[in-house]
Parts: sequence; C-alpha cells; structure tokens
Amino acid sequence: MNLYHCAIDLNNEAKALNFASAVDQWMGYLKERGVVKTHRLLRRKLNLASDNCRDFLLEIEFENLTQLDQAFRVLGEDDEEVARLYGNVNALIAKAEFGLFRPFPDPERAERMALI
Repeated sequence: MNLYHCAIDLNNEAKALNFASAVDQWMGYLKERGVVKTHRLLRRKLNLASDNCRDFLLEIEFENLTQLDQAFRVLGEDDEEVARLYGNVNALIAKAEFGLFRPFPDPERAERMALI
C-alpha cells in the first residue's frame, strides 16, 4: 500500500463543498478505472494547526507503485472527461504540496532486517 498525501489550500473564492464534490467525482472516476484504491478528504478543524499546515488533506491510497503509475497515465490521456474532472478540482486549488508515503516498517524491510 502507498499513500499519496496532498496538503491543499483553496482559492479565496472557491467553496469547500464544491471542492469536496469535485474531488469525489474525480476520485470516483479513477476508482472506476481501477487506478485508485480509495481516498479520504480531511479538513483542518477549529483552525487548530501550525501556520505551515494547509486547510485540506487529501489522502489517495494505491495498492502499489504500478497502480500509481497507471493513475498518472490516465491523467495524461487525451480525453475530455479526464480533462473536465481533473480541471474541476485543479481550478479550485491555490496551493498544494504532495508526498508519497508507505507503511513502516514495511514487510520487505522487516524481512531484510531479519536476515542481517
């Protein structure tokens, strides 16, 4: 399992519920295509966060790096539906930071460590 983590601030004029709906439609499409396992959208609560924390967190789960690569390939398709769904999300975002995470220790690392 790999977790693509997106910290997001919206444009000033963007509505949070519109953003949530656009994310659900885009992620739903990617899930139907089999290139996303699941996703979760979170919002900062009570403005309780440091200054470097964004307003939203989007976590997208992938089975493996092959599935992540397939998701990027879908994004690169010359397809009106893909462009529309992606654009509906992207147009609302002012700033985003990304990272790819995995469970730790992972089975491969634990196995290597046991052999030492």
